[in-house]
Amino acid sequence: MNITLIGAGNMGAGFVKQLTQAGHQVRVTARNLDKAQALAGAHAGATAVPADQALGDSSVVIVATAYADAVPALKALGSLQGRIVVDITNPLTADFMGLTLGHDTSAGEEIAKALPGVPVVKAFNTLLAQVLAEGPAFAGGQVAPVFYAGDDERAKQTVRVLAESMGFAPVDAGGLKNARYLEPLAGLNVYFAYGAGHGTQIAPTWIRRA
Repeated sequence: MNITLIGAGNMGAGFVKQLTQAGHQVRVTARNLDKAQALAGAHAGATAVPADQALGDSSVVIVATAYADAVPALKALGSLQGRIVVDITNPLTADFMGLTLGHDTSAGEEIAKALPGVPVVKAFNTLLAQVLAEGPAFAGGQVAPVFYAGDDERAKQTVRVLAESMGFAPVDAGGLKNARYLEPLAGLNVYFAYGAGHGTQIAPTWIRRA
């Protein structure tokens, strides 16, 4: 796929690594274009571009910024009609131990409201940057899941294929409203990693009886 990635931080770096390894073409843009250029220059298949040139022929746009920056960064690209937006953000408080949204809305839903007519899929938000960078394989043959939620089935299937291409196990989490569950789950994962000292090579998953 041709993909536009917004953000050159830890999550952005993990995406560039995994997406290019999977054979995707990635156009990287960020507030700090020098940082985007350094990131793209380290991976064949990635190119750094200014925001107003970042869409190109990309069918998917991944927003890997802080939640507060997501809508302005997306709108800076120009018209997103015909593209799929993948929202990986979590509306975390400054100390990362709480959420600024919840119960009756979510970051995913708020981003969708700001982009009428553009399909938004919540995905990858429960992965820590360190897990994304290292890849999906865990001990004992376990594979990190990617939960995805959205209201457009075609967009959801595109995200499913994208996650599978990087080796992750996609899990359909229903409609975009269920981002209200996925975002607190990500917050709990952050607590386990940092607050409870479990480290950053962890990922939430579900088990089932045979």
